[in-house]
Amino acid sequence: MGQRLQGIEEFVAAVEAGSFALAAQRLHVTRSAVAKSIGRLEARLNTRLFLRTTRSQSLTEEGHGYYERCRRVLAELEAAEAMADAARSTASGLVRLSMPAMLGRLKVGPLLLALARRHPQLSLELSFNDRRVDLVEEGLDLAIRSGELADTDELVARPVGTQWMALCAAPAYLAERGHPRGVAELVAPHEAVFYARDGQVSTWRFHAGEGGLADMVEVTLPSRLRCDSAEVLLEAAIGGMGLARLPAWLAADALAAGTLVRVFDEPRPFGFALNVIRSRSRYLPLKTRVVIDWLVEHLPPLLAAR
Repeated sequence: MGQRLQGIEEFVAAVEAGSFALAAQRLHVTRSAVAKSIGRLEARLNTRLFLRTTRSQSLTEEGHGYYERCRRVLAELEAAEAMADAARSTASGLVRLSMPAMLGRLKVGPLLLALARRHPQLSLELSFNDRRVDLVEEGLDLAIRSGELADTDELVARPVGTQWMALCAAPAYLAERGHPRGVAELVAPHEAVFYARDGQVSTWRFHAGEGGLADMVEVTLPSRLRCDSAEVLLEAAIGGMGLARLPAWLAADALAAGTLVRVFDEPRPFGFALNVIRSRSRYLPLKTRVVIDWLVEHLPPLLAAR
């Protein structure tokens, strides 16, 4: 039975990832290992599963039919493993998780280290970056995302808090440029430091009233600094380079020390929802559920500052 299952995981991963190289990343093996496993599978079945060229690969008719059956077999195996896993009282195994860089280093990472100490058989592989990751292609169990989520049936999301945003500036900057008292006064001669990623600048959003998106105001200002590091933006704001729209939890220490001040109070704070997402599956392994539940319980209080 074991020999009959050899190569199936690599085959299904190659189909779903779209290439042997991406399947190798997902399975954490080399591309040649994936190719050899699928080659041995084809030899054992005495059929071609893929049509390969130097630039692309596609399933044969036999490959399509075989994939559908293999996918169902793996799903049943996953369900059986999950049921056995649920019978255990201790979380064990590896959980791979991606998260925003600054939030991860300062808030999520320490939380997960505390969780790992409580579960000696739990292993963690953590990635700190601000790009949008593909869970399937990169072999991830979970990812934490900020902001609106795409409308898809392939992912399951659970809220883990809100990143409330604060408009901050150094006292010296306000003494020099003047102190805006509301959104309408966010005009020249004021300038800003902006978060930007992949050439896209994140404009500032404010609630202008008690309604929904129709009452949202977006603000842009001249800027001498645009970067994808919230930590650098914080230091730039403290240094007087401009107004900054920062997560309140990140600015909290500087606000308490007086190196930054809130520019004005917002009657209705604006924030970005945080969610932990996973690929949709029938059963959720205990190791993954433990991580999700821990974040749901412990992360929101760390982001409560408004």
